Amino acid sequence: MESRTGAPAAKPAAPASAAGAGASTIEFSAVSKRYPAPVGNGSVSSRAAVESFSAVLPAGSITVLLGSSGCGKTTLLRMVNRMVEPTDGRILLDGEDVQDGNPVALRRSIGYVMQNAGLLPHRRVLDNITLVPRLNGTARSQARARARELMDMLGLAADLADRYPGQLSGGQAQRVGVARALAADPGVLLMDEPFGAVDPLVRRDLQRELLRIQGELAKTIIFVTHDVDEALMLGDEIILLREGAQIAQRGTGAQLLADPADDFVARFLGLDDAGRTLRLADVAGSRVVLDRAGRALGRIDADTEARP
Repeated sequence: MESRTGAPAAKPAAPASAAGAGASTIEFSAVSKRYPAPVGNGSVSSRAAVESFSAVLPAGSITVLLGSSGCGKTTLLRMVNRMVEPTDGRILLDGEDVQDGNPVALRRSIGYVMQNAGLLPHRRVLDNITLVPRLNGTARSQARARARELMDMLGLAADLADRYPGQLSGGQAQRVGVARALAADPGVLLMDEPFGAVDPLVRRDLQRELLRIQGELAKTIIFVTHDVDEALMLGDEIILLREGAQIAQRGTGAQLLADPADDFVARFLGLDDAGRTLRLADVAGSRVVLDRAGRALGRIDADTEARP
């Protein structure tokens, strides 16, 4: 990965045993999305939500799209599963253009987790998790067995299987949402601010749970957030976006903190804020990201990736 806006840096390959089932490389090639915008006198112009975005996201990695509301990060995410269609450019999964296939089949092959879980309120937890596998033709008994495995993996008690979403806490509902996204064993997982609606303690637990699961399954994950600390904790790589999904800087959390590309990046990361300045320090033999008060926000592993 180039430390600013270029191609991803080389990172150690995951061992074959850790490779995700069918984890896909995602390539955005000069992707744009424009919406009509009235300009007065009955005239209509176009507004670019995304303007000529290009990036290759490695298989089996977590790429965080970081930026302010309205910068285009969710639009980018939703173009991968064709919930939003691009105006120009192409999105490739393992070299295949997503536009060439059936959009329904595409969506069923990609896991998707949204901010408020998006569970079907009239279906029990187990039925929410098994929804996509059943639509794909998986036998009911097999789909339910897989759902119970995922519930256990995500720390969901077995007796929650027969509850309805309205009977769950926020953290439980988000875990069910993640289980549902993983139920069909997708190679790609799209996560649109999935932990933003829960309290900070639950959010931290969910972040750690995601990292643990990723360590086991090695999916290709695109994670959208506007929260810097969350990006530093989760991202193998962070792509910080300006308006129109223009790449302000791309790199690991350590690279962005150590060498911000410009004043915009420094301000967004809080490096110009005396009350929130982030810094690197050596603590007990590890490189740790600290805030001004000395609180640890993340650990920089040997391969320079931020981890809790």
